[in-house]
Amino acid sequence: MTTKTETLKSRDLSGFITKYAIYIVLVVLVIGIAIYDPRFLSVSILRDILLQSSTRVIIALGAAFILITGGTDLSAGRIVGLSAVISASMLQTEEYGRRFFPDLPQLPMFIPIIIAIVAGLLIGLINGIVVAKFRVPPFIATLGTMVAVYGANSLYFDMKPNQSQPIGGLRPDFSSLGTGAIGSSSTYSIPYIVIFAIVVSVIVWIVFNKTKLGKYMYAIGGNIHAAVVSGINVNRYLIYIYAIAGALYGLAGVLEAARTGGATNNYGNMYELDAIAACVVGGVSTSGGIGTVPGVLAGVLIFSVINYGLTFIGISPYWQLIIKGVIIVAAVAFDMRKYMNSK
Repeated sequence: MTTKTETLKSRDLSGFITKYAIYIVLVVLVIGIAIYDPRFLSVSILRDILLQSSTRVIIALGAAFILITGGTDLSAGRIVGLSAVISASMLQTEEYGRRFFPDLPQLPMFIPIIIAIVAGLLIGLINGIVVAKFRVPPFIATLGTMVAVYGANSLYFDMKPNQSQPIGGLRPDFSSLGTGAIGSSSTYSIPYIVIFAIVVSVIVWIVFNKTKLGKYMYAIGGNIHAAVVSGINVNRYLIYIYAIAGALYGLAGVLEAARTGGATNNYGNMYELDAIAACVVGGVSTSGGIGTVPGVLAGVLIFSVINYGLTFIGISPYWQLIIKGVIIVAAVAFDMRKYMNSK
């Protein structure tokens, strides 16, 4: 009887660790760094980590849409860069000496922002059509888009009179989206960009869990052939999903330009790899059909804690890369083991 009870307790503990492994890792990381330097637990450090994580969260949520369907998106970073350049190029102050569009009047802020987000949506739409209608594997389709978008962004960025100069002199009302906050104290205020990330996370959670699109997304990723047999218009929903992901990348690009106070055509470089890594570490299955919003958020925070926390205690960036690589490989190996055991 004792043996059976111990076995059940062991299974329960193993199941608990498996289910909440990502959160356990995050807590252990924070505690480990805090033991080395207790200042890491200060409110200002937490605020900085959340500030740096905000745009990455939005990008990772967009990537999660694609991964859950069983695909991948390598164009995310370049869409972020294009959207950042588009929005920044049209939201400079009149007094700035090197305006991208010297004769452009001061537009209402929402117009360039919408244009930039729609640009991201349209690129996502193209990705979806290529994947769904032409049956091009997502890896190849988005790889091609990644290269093409970077080329188009570079041509736009090189237009006269800018000619590849970093875009600066952004309007204060636009910059405040990335640097402003609610609250008078710089330490205890809540940055607007963090609020944007929270709102997007809530909306995406609702889409994942409470809508037909979310239900069909998991069905497509779980078994695309069964989804077709059950009457789901797979092509249509894949196109929707890629378009939504593109819009999220576009929003992230706008906020990244506002946060940093400028933009270049190299913005967003390699962001897609960080987003995919955060999703995988956060429990989004590389085989499709599995993934949660809290898991994605935890995955982004883990990498933010690694980047910020290890720098904070003076560990070489090269060690940070090694640690991140080990975590990514371990997460994929763990995911594949679960996948094989379910067969």
